[in-house]
Amino acid sequence: MAAPSATAPPAPTGRRLSVGPSVGLLPFLAYLTIFLLIPTVTVVVGAFQNDAGGFSLEKISTLADDTPMRALRESLILSFSSAVVGAVLGALLAYLVVTSPPTSVLRRVVTSVCGVLAQFGGVTLAFAWIATLGFGGLLTQALADSFGTDPNGISQLYELPGLILVYTYFQVPLMVIVFLPALEGLRPQWREAAVNLGASTRQYWIQVAFPLLRPAFLGSMLLLFANAFAAYATAAALVSQGAPITPLLIRTSLTSEVTLGQANFGYALALEMIVVVAIVMTLYAWLLKRTSRWLP
Repeated sequence: MAAPSATAPPAPTGRRLSVGPSVGLLPFLAYLTIFLLIPTVTVVVGAFQNDAGGFSLEKISTLADDTPMRALRESLILSFSSAVVGAVLGALLAYLVVTSPPTSVLRRVVTSVCGVLAQFGGVTLAFAWIATLGFGGLLTQALADSFGTDPNGISQLYELPGLILVYTYFQVPLMVIVFLPALEGLRPQWREAAVNLGASTRQYWIQVAFPLLRPAFLGSMLLLFANAFAAYATAAALVSQGAPITPLLIRTSLTSEVTLGQANFGYALALEMIVVVAIVMTLYAWLLKRTSRWLP
């Protein structure tokens, strides 16, 4: 008796679209649209408009004037200086953290404190430094009583050197957070192999560890650069008059009673900042891609 032939299942008439996992991205996409895409489009459109609303390159051309160029130069100096100092000090602190056991109290305390201090900025940070080194500050009074220094505080605190010092305060803990995974990714087997081949500790760091960590270090420094370049509230609280950096010049163009009707100029300055940050973040993504080749 012949076995009955199995009936083949009917061919699918269409492909079902599964949207279940994608629904969870809708709030995130809405967030990006409202707080990133729409403001970016508004800035780009406003930068190429004149006061009457028509297309014009007038505001873009004014970016080459002395005041915008000086503000951009000061912003680049501030961002680069605080990024370099923060990256070096933060990398050293991250190395000290990674040498301790993962469950040690020191490691947990340092990482927790860095997570808090990396977000400690704005008006609160400016007030903390003013209360410490400004007029009538605690450290100012202590130095004046002990060494006879100026009781009025450090005047450079309200200028570019002071901004570099204050910005470094939150750059160091941020560097610890973003650079610590790269240090943790250095496998002990690599050092053991180098030692077995006769390499000293100095040779291991120069010829093995440093080349591996270089992309991660430079990428972290670029992230610190972008973080400082876009910061506004701390500088606005410290510098009450003048516009030494681009974010404060944007504020002046929008609120100054002397330069009314300069909103489109503020858009042009914001577009300039967007271009700089986009270039920096593109380099950061490229370096992060190189680092991900060996990170676990």
